[in-house]
Amino acid sequence: MRPLQVLLLCILGAALLAPVLCNNALGPDDCCFNFYSRRVKKTLIKSYYMTDSRCSKTGVILVTQKSRHICVDPDVQWVQGIMKFLDEKHF
Repeated sequence: MRPLQVLLLCILGAALLAPVLCNNALGPDDCCFNFYSRRVKKTLIKSYYMTDSRCSKTGVILVTQKSRHICVDPDVQWVQGIMKFLDEKHF
């Protein structure tokens, strides 16, 4: 192969590989930027999880029976009640 063909092959390979590498960012997947302020019935929630520690705000994501995700403030009393209810339910 000629050096020009090798160079073009390398450029083509880099162009095809660049979008794949850019999509694999190492940042957090789920962060809460705004919290849902209204109270949610605990019977509508099937699970919850905490946001990643790399997020700017610590939050809880409630997962409803219909698989909707709701960001809420973990310091609010009704949210703590739902978390306690779900933790006790799973034991």
